[in-house]
Amino acid sequence: MFIIDEKDKEYRFGDSGPKYLMQGPRMNFAVVQFMPGKDFRAHYHEVMEENFYILEGTITVVVDGTAHTLNPGQFMHIEPGEVHYVINQSSAVVRMVSTLAPFQQNDKVEVDNPPIG
Repeated sequence: MFIIDEKDKEYRFGDSGPKYLMQGPRMNFAVVQFMPGKDFRAHYHEVMEENFYILEGTITVVVDGTAHTLNPGQFMHIEPGEVHYVINQSSAVVRMVSTLAPFQQNDKVEVDNPPIG
């Protein structure tokens, strides 16, 4: 058992990106923040499944070439092998929860960002 306070962790890119509250041994758990215009490079996972739960703002998630707009309270599950690209096209900050499981140290395969129609 352990307790972590989010304020004691930092976002990967200063004011945006994931803020990992737990990495392994069985899953990752992160609070993710996207400033307006920020994105996270398209990628897929070979083993891990990924989940997003939107807390604040509106985010665009492109999965296998199809764009989805997610709003607060919505949840998205992404299977291994599904290419996903996340971008904040709005003028407001986006905050969401991301989980990845089962934990793998190196399971992200980056690909070219897809066009957004």
